[in-house]
Amino acid sequence: MEDDIEHLQISEDQDAKIGHKTADSSFFGYKTHLAMSEERIITAATITTGEKNDGKQLQTLIEKSMTGGMEIETVVGDTAYSEKDNITYSKKNEIKLVAKLNPLVTQGNRKNEDKFEFNKDAGMYVCKAGHMAIRKARTGKKTIGKNQKDTYYFDIEKCKRCPLKDGCYTEGSKSKTYSVTIKSSEHQEQAQFQESDYFKEKSKERYKIEAKNSELKHRHGYDVALSSGLIGMEIQGAMAIFTVNLKRILKLMD
Repeated sequence: MEDDIEHLQISEDQDAKIGHKTADSSFFGYKTHLAMSEERIITAATITTGEKNDGKQLQTLIEKSMTGGMEIETVVGDTAYSEKDNITYSKKNEIKLVAKLNPLVTQGNRKNEDKFEFNKDAGMYVCKAGHMAIRKARTGKKTIGKNQKDTYYFDIEKCKRCPLKDGCYTEGSKSKTYSVTIKSSEHQEQAQFQESDYFKEKSKERYKIEAKNSELKHRHGYDVALSSGLIGMEIQGAMAIFTVNLKRILKLMD
C-alpha cells in the first residue's frame, strides 16, 4: 500500500499531488482553501495541489475577499495561519489575526524555508518532493541562553531515490534531517493577544468553516475530483461554492 501511494504520480492526472491530513494518512489530489464571512457565505477560495501549505494562502484569500467588497477587521483561522509573514501582514493592514501561535510554524529565520513546509495536521515537515518526516526530536535546554531546536528526520531510503535530491541529499549520508529553531520571543504581541477575551470569543467562530467544508464534501460531492487537472478542479470548486453560497443567501433572505 505504501508503494501505491509513492507511485501514484503515474496517474493520468499530472497535476494532483500527495498531501497529508495526519502523520499516518495521506491523500492524492488537491486542496481548496476558503475564506468565509460570519454569515457563512464563502467570500474567496483558492485551489492548489495537495502538498501546498495552508498558511501561504491567507493573504491571497484576504485580498480576494476585499476585492469582492468585504471589509475585514478580524480573521479567524487555525495554527497554520499564525506564521510570521501572516502576523506581519495582518498588523500592517490593521487586521486582528485570531490564530493560535505554534512555535513550529512561526519561525522567522528558517533555512531552506522554500524546500520544507510544515503540515499542521500531521505536525511534521514535508520536503519539496512531498515526503513527510518520519520522526522528530527536540534538542537543547530551556534553562540555557541558546534556543532549543526541533530536528525532523526523513526516510533516508526515499532520499536516495528522490528525483529532487540534488542540493538536498548528499550521497553517502546516513541520515537526512531538517532543524527548526524555536524562538518564543518572536511573537510576544500575538501571544498577549491570544490571552485576551476578544481572541477567545472570536475563536469560537472557527467551527463554521469546518461545517461548510463538510457541506461541500457530503452534500455536493466535493470529496472527489470529477475530472483531471487543476483547471478541472477549479471549475468544480467554483460550481460547488456558487451552489452553497446561493443556498445560504436564500436562507438568509427567508
